[in-house]
Amino acid sequence: MILYPSIDLKDGACVRLVRGEMETATVFNRDPAAQARDFAALGFRWLHVVDLDGSFAGGSVNGEAVRAIRRAIDLKMQLGGGIRERAAIDAWLDLGIDRVALGTAALRDPDLVRRAAADHPGRVVVDIGVRDGRVAVQGWGETSDVEPAELARRFADAGVAAIVYTDVGRDGALAGIDVDAIAGFAREAGIPVIASGGVSSLDDIAALKAYAADGIAGIIVGRALYDGRIDAKAALRIVGEDARC
Repeated sequence: MILYPSIDLKDGACVRLVRGEMETATVFNRDPAAQARDFAALGFRWLHVVDLDGSFAGGSVNGEAVRAIRRAIDLKMQLGGGIRERAAIDAWLDLGIDRVALGTAALRDPDLVRRAAADHPGRVVVDIGVRDGRVAVQGWGETSDVEPAELARRFADAGVAAIVYTDVGRDGALAGIDVDAIAGFAREAGIPVIASGGVSSLDDIAALKAYAADGIAGIIVGRALYDGRIDAKAALRIVGEDARC
């Protein structure tokens, strides 16, 4: 299982939101590259980066910050936020981003996702934000009528590397996880799942680790890592990091 520290970018800074609402942003570091180096020093092997502004704009906004992070570290990087065109997918992968996470595009342009996954094996992730049992898109500002498991099944044979499942209602709120919902989704998805949203303690990480056999292959940690609620080295010991995802 892989533990992914998250760098969420807004106006060029590392921030954390509560439930995806931009007006709740708390700035934790104004130097994203320095933050990435800090995570590398703690022993992480992957980094999850989100261009929050790009999620709403539908295209890269914090591109220079992303490039600065890529130059600063040799960790593997997973990037999401506003990536909705083939040219953007190819450009980021060519730059050295290891995987791109496609959210709105997965719902609205599934053929784009399938083609990209076929052409870039193991380098495309489907990003599913879940609000009230339905898929949320456009920076989670819009909620569709599609159930998350239904969307996941559309890509069961597409060769995507993983699915990021984010519980929007818990994201950044330090409210703990709904492990039953995540594990149930993982069993239905049939694709390795990276759990996100509400992870606030080592107990949450241990609870998710217990469902590795059900398909939970990774965990994204944000605010609780920044504010010290989760000790990075203790968390890494719990997950074991078997490199499956």
